[in-house]
Amino acid sequence: MKKHLTCLLAFTLLSGIIPGTSFAQNNIEHDPPQYGKPFSGVPDTRDVTMYQVNTRVFSAAGNFKGVTARLDSIKALGINVIYLMPIYPVGILKASDSPYATKNYNAVGSEFGTLGDLRALVDGAHKRKMALILDFVANHTSWDNPWLTQHPDWYLRDSTGKVVITHGWRDVGQLDFKSSGLRLALIKAMKGWVLKANVDGFRCDYADGPPADFWAQAFDTLRNIHTHKLLFMAEGSRGSNFTAGFDYNFGFNFYGNLKRIYERGRSVRSIDTVNMKDYKDAKAGQGMVRYITNHDVNSSDGTPLQLFGGTKGSMAAFVVVAYMKGVPMIYNGQEVGTPDQMMFPFTRTKIDWNINPDVTAEYKKVIALRNADAAIRRGELASYSSDDVCAFTKTLGGDNVLVLSNLRSREVTFMLPAELANQKWKDAFTGKKNALTTQVTLQPYQYLVLKK
Repeated sequence: MKKHLTCLLAFTLLSGIIPGTSFAQNNIEHDPPQYGKPFSGVPDTRDVTMYQVNTRVFSAAGNFKGVTARLDSIKALGINVIYLMPIYPVGILKASDSPYATKNYNAVGSEFGTLGDLRALVDGAHKRKMALILDFVANHTSWDNPWLTQHPDWYLRDSTGKVVITHGWRDVGQLDFKSSGLRLALIKAMKGWVLKANVDGFRCDYADGPPADFWAQAFDTLRNIHTHKLLFMAEGSRGSNFTAGFDYNFGFNFYGNLKRIYERGRSVRSIDTVNMKDYKDAKAGQGMVRYITNHDVNSSDGTPLQLFGGTKGSMAAFVVVAYMKGVPMIYNGQEVGTPDQMMFPFTRTKIDWNINPDVTAEYKKVIALRNADAAIRRGELASYSSDDVCAFTKTLGGDNVLVLSNLRSREVTFMLPAELANQKWKDAFTGKKNALTTQVTLQPYQYLVLKK
């Protein structure tokens, strides 16, 4: 015990941590200097429109420079937050070439470029008034991460002493969050990227894996970087993520429910139940990131075109994602209606950015209205859905928006509730007057967005 206490004291002194004081206060001298000027344009959590970049598929070269070259196109889509998939060196021992098998938390993977290239990408996003967040994989590392030999006690082990493999992910070993040294090392790495690359937060992979109190500890440090406003998204669904301090949970349940509506004919009213469950533990300013595709489900399930009834059906689903509750996320290539699945480990397919300009134009139209209308982003939701039509209003002050989206591949007649019937509306996109009576006939996958 005495030897253990002596080693612990030596560790804390070498780490610049004085016992009884916080990591945030006493690790300053070991942090990298601040690169660039912290971005002052990070949006309010309610106003985010997010764009996921899978660097490997994004350009022919599969690197940061390929993303930087298309920042104007991302901006033109109406995006204000870019989420960049893992940027770190990928492990090669027992590997499947997954970008989520981190070999070094503090370095840039050479396949993507250099730290200078990453900084140029972040600078370019900031110049265009877009924030940029990094993917961070705190739960596990690759088998050739130096921590395995330098800090073997940082890994969770079974009764035979072997490092635990989580969920059958055989290319990575499970970290042990009972280790205070591990926790501080992960937090220090996250803080380092905020300072040395000037990023604006993190999407935290498999956030339900590490204990919630680890994330609370991390945010205690990161939110004390007072020069930065940071965003934190949990790739998770547990309510304790909100309590720990995440801004967002991930829309697993919403996506899965939408799939069942399209594939199995589930009642559209089921969306209301998902909303209630997802937001049960959310406080003001916290919410859900929702989507109709991302890197995982695109690879495993199919493209939005395959899952949600082609171009028209997927747009009807996206309108619900973008307008109903939470913030929308677009996965690169979705906005051009790419027909190709980008299969794990994302090294074979490249996005053709020149296809389907009409699809891109429709995404721009839908996002532009969301960005322009505070009621859609922040208004109070009232749901009137039927078994086939997602129907709801968003109200903020005197601004009242009505959304009707037919999620079926057939014509549907929607009976308007008394509080919406026999009123004068106008089309939110065209301004054309639309006097509703007691029912509306919607063509297959047709959506209407109306304003008082």
